[in-house]
Amino acid sequence: MIQARKSDDHLDRDVLLSKVSEYQIFKYFCRNFKEIGVKFCSDLREDKSPTVDISLIGRKLLYKDFGYPDHTFDCFSYVAYKYNTNFYGALIHIDSCFGLGLHTGVRVNRLIPQRQEGRAIPKEKRRSEIQVRVREWDARDAAYWKQFGISKKILLIFDVQPITHYWINEQRFSCNSISYRYRFDCGYKIYRPLERDFKWSSNVGMECLQGYRQLPERGETLVLTSSLKDIMCLAVLDYPSIALQSEMLMPGQSTIEEAQARFKEVIVLYDNDFDNPRNPGQTMAVKICEKYGLDNIVIPSYYRSKDISDLIKDHGLQEAKHVIERQENRRTYIKKESTERQE
Repeated sequence: MIQARKSDDHLDRDVLLSKVSEYQIFKYFCRNFKEIGVKFCSDLREDKSPTVDISLIGRKLLYKDFGYPDHTFDCFSYVAYKYNTNFYGALIHIDSCFGLGLHTGVRVNRLIPQRQEGRAIPKEKRRSEIQVRVREWDARDAAYWKQFGISKKILLIFDVQPITHYWINEQRFSCNSISYRYRFDCGYKIYRPLERDFKWSSNVGMECLQGYRQLPERGETLVLTSSLKDIMCLAVLDYPSIALQSEMLMPGQSTIEEAQARFKEVIVLYDNDFDNPRNPGQTMAVKICEKYGLDNIVIPSYYRSKDISDLIKDHGLQEAKHVIERQENRRTYIKKESTERQE
């Protein structure tokens, strides 16, 4: 693991990107990456089918694994995750590998991989077109969603429908197990919960905020969580919530400011990846809380449940409600004590 702390002003994101491009960084470190917009197999997990895409979203190249949505990175977070370091450690590692000398002051002549001759980076990848064939709800759907306490009424509120087929850019795919269409203002997600490969397909942009349309105008508590399934579980528990398109994304300042203007408090409830030494869910939750001064709710590891949907499935709605309430009460008590000491 690279241990890194910021100690000089010569190495930061902008300075590094003035010497080497995002494309060159991905090309150097991501061994399976061939060209922009062409899917390839992940080198971060066991992956027998091409599920990863590196594309230009806005002005930034993003690595997105459609088979494992938590793996969404820019070039720096990709290097940080791959080499188990922090952001500044990733900068040092990139600087060292390219021989730029920004950190050490000693430049080394090394061959920097160039983009393919005559192939410019496109301004932005054209969004895939997704179409679906919706079917009627049946007992299989009821049995699956009942595990998480989610009713058909909740599913319809959040615009979830069961499907038999879907098309991506006119290529037809049959659903051999229960499959669902999530509809957002900015596109579709296809969710196949029982499949091991290609569990997800999506043409939804990174800017799309899940659960936003269903929020009340005002409220007591808003939860920033991990997925639409978790949003629906929290709705059952009477907590309005939203989710970014990936836990690896940092919410924008405007998103948090609007949330704080509409709700008395905003809290974070991300995955507790207790069986992963990196625990990426909690690592990101802590970063968000530190940046915006929010409170973090953590599902205790002894439950062996990574997220709120698993907690409901494994321990029931009532216990899930108690987990959140106990931590809320504890936070209220700590804040009260702190205020009294200051007075």
